Amino acid sequence: MRRIALILLFNFILLNFNAQEVAVLKYSGGGDWYSNPTSLPNLISFCNERINTKLNVKPETVEVGSSDIFQYPLVHMTGHGNVYFSVEDAENLRNYLISGGFLHIDDNYGMEPFITRELKKVFPNKDLVELPANHIIFNIAFPFKNGLPKIHEHDGKRPQAFGIYHEGRLVLLFTYESDLGDGWEDPTVHNDPEDVREKALKMGANIIKYAFEN
Repeated sequence: MRRIALILLFNFILLNFNAQEVAVLKYSGGGDWYSNPTSLPNLISFCNERINTKLNVKPETVEVGSSDIFQYPLVHMTGHGNVYFSVEDAENLRNYLISGGFLHIDDNYGMEPFITRELKKVFPNKDLVELPANHIIFNIAFPFKNGLPKIHEHDGKRPQAFGIYHEGRLVLLFTYESDLGDGWEDPTVHNDPEDVREKALKMGANIIKYAFEN
């Protein structure tokens, strides 16, 4: 127990020391964790310009089971398909989240059944719960009175934001049927109208601001 407590304390110090860094999560299972390569750099640039962050414009990549994850207060995860967490991965991710980290999972289409299954390894006794439209994350920097915006249609379902809480703190956000990451990408990738990209970037800025301040 003492060793675990010391590790968590050390990790907490790292999280606060590197308070202006984000990373992309690399995971196993064959899913394309590397999809949307221009999305996070574009979001970072937007945040540095619009909400006065000082993020490194080139996000790092971190593996889910690596101790390096504790260097980043926010880790972003995306993909279209299968996700697999080993027992060690799940334990590492759980320790990261309960010691102050934040994970944003953006379903790039087709990820939902796999990530839902794997999150049960991370928090066996917790369920994803839908965030109400009046949750602070939808208003902390830019207002979204209806909650999570719709960026890409896919199956035409309504966009939903789900979360997992630990001791009252939102530690994980799962954005579903929105595809924020596509909206963050370079304009020529999906040819989204500027107002759609603006919505996606503003929502992304809300997520980053919330993660850094809570």
